[in-house]
Amino acid sequence: MKFAVAFRGLGISLRDQSSLQVHAVAAITVLTLAAYLQFDWWRWAVLVLAITVVIAAELMNTAIERLVRVLHAQRHPEIGDALDTAASAVLVTAIGATVVGVIVLL
Repeated sequence: MKFAVAFRGLGISLRDQSSLQVHAVAAITVLTLAAYLQFDWWRWAVLVLAITVVIAAELMNTAIERLVRVLHAQRHPEIGDALDTAASAVLVTAIGATVVGVIVLL
């Protein structure tokens, strides 16, 4: 049951969030390149971990955005700041994952 709910949430986010779609395409591209280059197991582990962190951060950001918009529909500067901060967490993980990807490819 819990897996079904989790996969439902993933499906909703993939359907509705263009930024998650971009991350998914990037992940598929990187993993395809890794397969083509026949990466060692440790490179695979590092890439999968980096990708997982970014996607998890994006999913948490999406959950925060949806929850805040339901609980407080009116615009408020503090809420805007909180949402921007959550989005910046995704940015930081994406930049970190990109750096990791470049290092692993070298």
